[in-house]
Amino acid sequence: MIQECTTAARKSIVVKSVRKGFVSLSEIKLHLVSHYGDKQHKCDVCEKRFVRFENAKIHMSIHSGEKPHRCNVCEKQYRTLQGLKIHTRTHTGEKPYRCDICEKRYRTQGYLKIHLLSHTGEKPYKCKRCDKRFMTSYSVTRHMVVHSNEKPHRCKFCEKSFTYLNNAKKHMKLHTNKKTYICYVCDKLFNTARELKHHAVLHEDNIFFQCEICERRFRRPGYLKQHLAVHQD
Repeated sequence: MIQECTTAARKSIVVKSVRKGFVSLSEIKLHLVSHYGDKQHKCDVCEKRFVRFENAKIHMSIHSGEKPHRCNVCEKQYRTLQGLKIHTRTHTGEKPYRCDICEKRYRTQGYLKIHLLSHTGEKPYKCKRCDKRFMTSYSVTRHMVVHSNEKPHRCKFCEKSFTYLNNAKKHMKLHTNKKTYICYVCDKLFNTARELKHHAVLHEDNIFFQCEICERRFRRPGYLKQHLAVHQD
């Protein structure tokens, strides 16, 4: 239970809670429970235990593959409502988290936190092999593949192997000539997101998708689709 943890441990968790963005006392207490509460809810598959039933339920969806929360714009599905909420911002363009130093904005608090490290120069994660430092734990994990010399991602057509999955996907498009990135303005197709982004600059000053009810104009059909819901209320 929470009462059983040491004062030093509680202080450490409180500091980390504030860094994570929990600012109210109730939020910090709830976060403390996740560390020191009684983990009575167990996963039936891997027996991992959780303090809160809600967290156990979310974890179980990893095993079942269940993704009950669907995006109304692109129909992409997510395990949690929070995941869907963050994804929706890619359609609306909402970036509620702002850097106080350069005023650059981000969709999630996590992205903002990583960005802030670019101002401080801090790289808290270190490679155990070469002592190279990184801003995120993900970057370290990705970097470690370099030391293993493993190339686990193989091309389905020529058996060429790659260290990273993204590189393998880009390579396979050379065989299929499959262009999956579409320009929503002129319907032109591209092999990579970078090519599409470069092309999109040509349309920056033009807005082609217009609401037939109020004549409001939008740059993307997804934005127009969301807007039409206003008239249906």
